[in-house]
Amino acid sequence: MLTDKFGRQITYLRLAITDRCNLRCQYCMPAKGIDIVDRKELLTYKEMYRITRVLSELGVNKVRLTGGEPFVRKDFIHFLETLSFNDKLKQINITTNGALIAKHIPTLEKLGINSVNLSIDTLQADKFKKITRRDVFEETIQTLEKLLASKLILKLNVVVLPESNTDEILDFIELTKDKDLAVRFIEEMPFNGIGLRKTNEVWNLNKIYNEIKKGYKDIIPLANKKSSTSQNYKIENYKGSFGIIPAFTRTICHDCNRIRITATGMFKNCLFDDGVFNIRDFIRNGASDNDLKKLFISTVQQKPENGFIAETNRKNKKVSESMSTIGG
Repeated sequence: MLTDKFGRQITYLRLAITDRCNLRCQYCMPAKGIDIVDRKELLTYKEMYRITRVLSELGVNKVRLTGGEPFVRKDFIHFLETLSFNDKLKQINITTNGALIAKHIPTLEKLGINSVNLSIDTLQADKFKKITRRDVFEETIQTLEKLLASKLILKLNVVVLPESNTDEILDFIELTKDKDLAVRFIEEMPFNGIGLRKTNEVWNLNKIYNEIKKGYKDIIPLANKKSSTSQNYKIENYKGSFGIIPAFTRTICHDCNRIRITATGMFKNCLFDDGVFNIRDFIRNGASDNDLKKLFISTVQQKPENGFIAETNRKNKKVSESMSTIGG
């Protein structure tokens, strides 16, 4: 089993399929985009499958496929088909911006994909265009509607952006009234390729919760699953639920069960570290599966206690990566 020095068992892999994305969200990357890597530097699907298989033999039973935008990469559906044959995986989940996946939803159902996290930060077309710097609002809303009609578990990821979409928090809560979905409000993080956007406000977990409290008296706390990234609630008599993810204030690290692997094969014990080891190069230099297992076991032992320590230990002290390069 993969267990760190704090006794936390690692069971969850976030795997970035690509660093490329069809949107240019303000909190994720600069308007001009990022310097994408050469395709040969990306992990191949065969390498991704092998890494996932070896990790699953060490107890990882949940995989979330992210990007960039995973559906941008050619043959992603074929990779999902291959991955679905790994019987050690209990869950295969996907995070997407939704602009490209509507036609693939029936296939995702057939393959037994567990859930889709749809990133959508506004319900207004003009604001969507401003935040994402792209005009694909109608495609995203169409995906939302098709996901609601499917058998897939649906969560909406809403990054709370000061001076941008905070006036829509209650609108997102209202989606849970009649719809079986979970809305998760996420604190903005400094991974947009140039550092945290300059704003006059800080919207953290408490401020988000207090904003919701202004609109609703009957907020019911829900029991959080072990290693949950969100504090979860529902409004009395509402069908769905909502959660708040303290991604920047980092109060969720104590029972973290996650590791990340970027699209170029960089192993990350924590979102806030700057990478521990490049698995791609290790594989391409002839590593066996046993070599990989030993590497994973020893690398997880280096997992920091929390994200603040991970950030302090960075070689590059200034966080300047794009979220697109590190897997959402």
